[in-house]
Amino acid sequence: MWYSIVSEDVENSLALRSQARPQHLARLAILKEQGKLLVAGPHPAIDNVEPGEAGFTGSLIIAEFDSLDDAQYWADSDPYVEAGIYQSVIVKPFKKVLP
Repeated sequence: MWYSIVSEDVENSLALRSQARPQHLARLAILKEQGKLLVAGPHPAIDNVEPGEAGFTGSLIIAEFDSLDDAQYWADSDPYVEAGIYQSVIVKPFKKVLP
């Protein structure tokens, strides 16, 4: 089943994100290689694809896992969690309808 992982950043997370980004992206690449990643990306802090110093306010990942527990475990193990970037992470089942 698909699960959405919605994360909210702490204030001024840009420097922390830069340090942990390679490890964060490596985990997402594994999901992609397994055909289990629907979409992933950050929420810019301003209305711009490249927010510069404004940074990001969080992230959205929609991926396939065997269970809600597996999705939660994966989310809790994210390098961004370990680096203190995310102040909160919500994992919920997701039903893809369109497209």
